[in-house]
Amino acid sequence: MSWDFDTRQQKLNFADSFIIEQILSSYTKARLMKRFITIVIFLAGVMAARAQKVDSIFFHLYTDSLKKGTYNYINVDGKLSNGHWLPLTSKEIIFTASAGSFDGNSLFVARDQSEQRITIKAALKTDTSISIQTTIYIKKTEETEPLKNERDIMKPQDKRRRH
Repeated sequence: MSWDFDTRQQKLNFADSFIIEQILSSYTKARLMKRFITIVIFLAGVMAARAQKVDSIFFHLYTDSLKKGTYNYINVDGKLSNGHWLPLTSKEIIFTASAGSFDGNSLFVARDQSEQRITIKAALKTDTSISIQTTIYIKKTEETEPLKNERDIMKPQDKRRRH
């Protein structure tokens, strides 16, 4: 009888280990499938995001003239193929100018600049055939009025009498 008991015990151990192995195998397969599906979804998202490419670029300038002795921000926006707008920086745009020097999107115009106008060109780094060019005049009059300090701003204004 003891032999039968040992054989039965061995069969149970084999069956238990087989079931445990099947469960672990199913669990491992499920984890692998989840990872695979996650990677596929991530790659699909990346591809969809990259599919929205810049069709054209435009200047949206904050001023009508450049100031000498300061950095002048040159705003460039890209119109995507889906119609949305995307602000572009020097990471995506190659800037060139007939005078001055660029630091990122900002054009520095020296105080001793003799030109009356500067031609600026912006081209998309990924497709240089997409570019835009504009000419901006340099401000002729200097701003001589000093900036207000905190005291001047906080000072109460004279109240005008109403009749």
